[in-house]
Amino acid sequence: MSNRPTENLVNAFVRNSTGMLELNRPRALNSLNREMVDIITVALDRWIDDESVHRVIVYSASDRAFCAGGDVRTVREDALDGNHDAGDQFFNAEYEMNDDIANFPKPYVAVIDGVAMGGGLGVSLHGSHRVITERAYAAMPEMVIGFVPDVGVTWMMQRMVGASGKPSSALATFLGVTGWRLTPADMIWSGMATDYIESSDVQAFIDMAVAESLDEALERYTTAVEEDSELATFSEDIEACFGFHTWAEIDDALEAHANREFVARVRELMKDANPSSVVAAVELFAANLQAPTVRKGLDNEFVIGAALRREPNFAEGVRAVLVDKTRDATFSPATFDGIDATHYRDLLS
Repeated sequence: MSNRPTENLVNAFVRNSTGMLELNRPRALNSLNREMVDIITVALDRWIDDESVHRVIVYSASDRAFCAGGDVRTVREDALDGNHDAGDQFFNAEYEMNDDIANFPKPYVAVIDGVAMGGGLGVSLHGSHRVITERAYAAMPEMVIGFVPDVGVTWMMQRMVGASGKPSSALATFLGVTGWRLTPADMIWSGMATDYIESSDVQAFIDMAVAESLDEALERYTTAVEEDSELATFSEDIEACFGFHTWAEIDDALEAHANREFVARVRELMKDANPSSVVAAVELFAANLQAPTVRKGLDNEFVIGAALRREPNFAEGVRAVLVDKTRDATFSPATFDGIDATHYRDLLS
């Protein structure tokens, strides 16, 4: 891995004392498939004890995206053929990679210059540094495809510390069930991102981190986000409505909440959500607030995700959003009335 290859979906190589992970699947917006997961896992395993490798940088070879998620279209196709084992194997491998990143003992720097969703957060959020640009944005849109936030974000996001100086499980749950699209200002304010640089400086930043040091590169190129965070303006509303451990309680809090503008915004964001996914996701966030390690959090995500992938809503949601792109999914149950939260709670226990 000492020489830079050019034909792989992830180019894993070493420059000076830096392990480089170059995401290189532009036509799919770097959506992670099994081959990409395996390349990253092998590279990290090789570099973890290599004393000549001092840090790792993950970035995109394309300016179209950082990483738009995991390759759930393939998982859906296998599921429709009755092959759920393939999906289980993919997610098991991906979650092992997420755990490796979370426990990597050296600086792990994600340079996010474009979209980061789903699996893209899994290869970035667990690292020590999440460096974003004005072109970055992030979201967890799993509610509309009949799935749940995963790749460890339901654990990590409840522990990230932003401008408030303390973690917020309410904020994490809000982001997970609404699919809110975070701007660069939102990402910095929430703690999802640690540093901000200009997109025009990305290559220079990487080059300086490789040639000199990460600290010098951060000092040279880090700047402030000029815009304000809209997410921050809803902070009190989020804490008042989403600081509960069941969807029923959150829904009741929203119905009673005084800021009707906020409530209307939430309802609009969730209008295309799979009700079962919402109920399951809130149970998952509640369980992972208590999970002692990211590994346990990933295990909980696997249990809930495996159950949802076997429900018809997953294939229907992926069809509507990613295959036909009509966004006309018909979910069953279509409302929250027909969903028993204890089903998902029992799976987690």
